[in-house]
Amino acid sequence: MLLALLLPALAGCSTALTDFERTLAANDSATAALGQWCERRGLAQPPVIRAISDPAAAPVSLAVRQSLEISADKPVAYRHVRLVCGNRTLSVAHNWYVPSRLTPEMNRALATTDTPFGKVVAPLRFQRERLAQRRGAMEQCPQGTVLSHRARLRTAEGQVISLVAECYTTENIR
Repeated sequence: MLLALLLPALAGCSTALTDFERTLAANDSATAALGQWCERRGLAQPPVIRAISDPAAAPVSLAVRQSLEISADKPVAYRHVRLVCGNRTLSVAHNWYVPSRLTPEMNRALATTDTPFGKVVAPLRFQRERLAQRRGAMEQCPQGTVLSHRARLRTAEGQVISLVAECYTTENIR
């Protein structure tokens, strides 16, 4: 009896997750995809995506440097944020990026505002290189993650500017 009541709800979540995955796949910018998703699902008015910073630091490992295609002496910045629409956290993101590959204005905005990375660096016309995707949580993702992505962002000229680990929450499929 209980299973019969749960099956329609589970099917609805699966359909929403599949639709959400399609929205993400259609965009190089997770910020743009989340904005579209927030608007389509009526999650907040206005459907604005903000990046709420967590001051936590993360090491810049050799693997991160290799993914960013930079040498050991090149500075790397780290930004850990919750991407929110209204009062809903849609994503928890870890972002290692190369400040010297961004403009001074972009670096200032990333350090001092709640503007998401994708919106700040949009003038670079970046493309997303998907490295991994998984339903559920990857390493670095919190409990309750329904979808995880790992990707690099490259400028139109092919230069890597960022390595991201994105953890999408259940708020996306409710």
